[in-house]
Amino acid sequence: MKLYHDHFQNYKRYNIPKAQLIIADIPYNIGENAYASNPQWYKDGDNKNGESEYAKKQFFDTDSDFRISEFMHFVNTMLKKEPKEKGQAGCMIVFCEFEQQFMLIEKAKEYGFNHYINLVFRKNYSPQVLKANMKVVGNCEYAVLLYRDKLPKFNNNGKMIFNCMDYKRDTETPKIHPTQKSIHVISNLISIFTDIGDVVIDPCAGSGITLFAAEQLGRKSYGFEIKKQYVSDFNVKLAKNIQRSFFNMQLEKIENNRRISHKEG
Repeated sequence: MKLYHDHFQNYKRYNIPKAQLIIADIPYNIGENAYASNPQWYKDGDNKNGESEYAKKQFFDTDSDFRISEFMHFVNTMLKKEPKEKGQAGCMIVFCEFEQQFMLIEKAKEYGFNHYINLVFRKNYSPQVLKANMKVVGNCEYAVLLYRDKLPKFNNNGKMIFNCMDYKRDTETPKIHPTQKSIHVISNLISIFTDIGDVVIDPCAGSGITLFAAEQLGRKSYGFEIKKQYVSDFNVKLAKNIQRSFFNMQLEKIENNRRISHKEG
């Protein structure tokens, strides 16, 4: 596991292996309205207290200048080539703003990603209820799964998986980034589209939650983040827990195997 304080364009410096799955939460290019549907727009999350220091602020340094062509080039380069056998191809999942889906689908075709599955994550809550003038509030997150020609590796144990999934709220993981995804959602996606030992890459890592989830599941993970503070917070608040959690998971496996052997003996 490694989170690099660098732009993903500089990936050649690090000799990173090809990925089975690339997950990214790209900048939404909504500029100063980034916090408009976020409780942090108001002091203490309450609109009665007036606007906070986050009002009319951007989420990301690259929010108004995220170059999608460079992103697609990176993904096309770092996602492993399609194997001859079926059911082993890689894919990428891009979290995005609703209208960005259509741009991503069209842009991806220029780089050989000819197929897509739209994903919707349904929350049972919405920060937009703080806006008193809203009668219909948003409670969904959106993503696009993009793949080349062969269907990607898909671990569903013979069960049907719907493209609309429940977004389980994460109240346990330390909050580092304003758009940090729920570890439950990320873990589920990694479990579906990769096996233990596969490589997962996040080009826009933010809090590093993707790396955190991947390591806990026994995958190899790499990420890029240009904001120094997020990298620092990841190393302090998450990285140590990753090592401890994965170590404990290995101990549990050893102990379970020992118990099974003891019973069989």
